[in-house]
Formats: sequence, structure tokens, C-alpha cells
Amino acid sequence: MSDQDKGPRDDRWYLNIMAPNTKGEKFAWLDPTSIYINARAFNDLLDDLMADLDGVEYDVVAGLDAMGFVLGAALAARSQVGFLPIRKAGKLCVETDKVSFGNYSGKTQDMEMRKPAFAEGTRVLLADQWVETGGTMDGAIRLVERQGGVVAGMVAIAIEENERTDGYRATYPCVSAVSKGSRWQTECNAQTLSSFASYKPELAFPR
Repeated sequence: MSDQDKGPRDDRWYLNIMAPNTKGEKFAWLDPTSIYINARAFNDLLDDLMADLDGVEYDVVAGLDAMGFVLGAALAARSQVGFLPIRKAGKLCVETDKVSFGNYSGKTQDMEMRKPAFAEGTRVLLADQWVETGGTMDGAIRLVERQGGVVAGMVAIAIEENERTDGYRATYPCVSAVSKGSRWQTECNAQTLSSFASYKPELAFPR
């Protein structure tokens, strides 16, 4: 058993096992999915997010395609509320509402949500794996509000700091495993982690 496995869960240790990008500029700068593979890491992540969501009231969790599905569905199950997938356009076989948004790479994409998805006034917690530029989240907000839903808050492993995400923090409860003001936040804003220097794939192996 490693020292990580023996130690107390007080430092969000699981952020250390995220993988750096090895494929170049067309891809995100890191891969957090190693957290999901490792049972203790995934459950510690969910424990921390649920603790930080204490006091945030929501009726359903909406996960953003695609990796927001993993985090969002897990949080919905923990919260004992329903889960709503917000999909890339062209995937659903029912009536949908669609919006265009600019993603983290600067490309314009379309996303859609089933119509109707919920009753007017439903409180929707938006979940995505990572919020970089905030463009994808903007599309999700518009979809929820166009159906009369109320954005109850946002949750992610990390929310990078920029003008748009600063606006989100000022408007909604925003919860992330990377705490605002932490050294992790500074490193995420710079899009490089000190833990990359000692990263090994086996850190994520299922335990």
C-alpha cells in the first residue's frame, strides 16, 4: 500500500494522479479520468464535492457531453436526484432544443437537450469535468434557462479563472475540487501541474 493510500484525505491528493497531455495541441492539456479509474480517488473526489455542495439546493444534475456525464451521474446518485444529459447535437431521437457555443479549442459546436426536460422552475446543477474557457457551460446555461429552469450552480474538478468564469462565480454557487486561491488553482490557470514531473500511469491503477 502506498503512502497516499495510508494517509488522511485532507489535501485532495487525487489531483496528483491526473495525467499530462502527451498528444499535442489538438487535445486538452491534461486528462483527469485517471481519478475515475482509481476507486479511492473517485470516492474521495465525490466526498469532497458533496461536502462543498452542502447548502446548494438542486432538483436534478445535468452533465455536459461527454465527460461531464461521469461526474454528473455520480453526483446525482450520491444526491438521490435525477440526471439529465446535455448532448452534442444530433445524438437524441426525441424533440430537442439546440444552441451553438465556442469550446475550449475555439471551435464552434452545437449542443442539445431533450424538450421538454423538466418543469418550469426546476433547479438544475450543471456538471462538467473541467471548465476552461466557460464556453460549453454558457451553452448549457442557455439551454436550461430557455426551458424555464433555474441554474442552481456549477460543479467540476476544476474551474479555470478568466473573465467568463469569474462572472459565473459571481452569479452562481460554483464548486470545484481545485479550490479557489489554492496552488492547484494557480497551476490550473497556467495549464501545467507540478505533479506532472512525477506522474506515472500506475498511480491510477484500480485499487
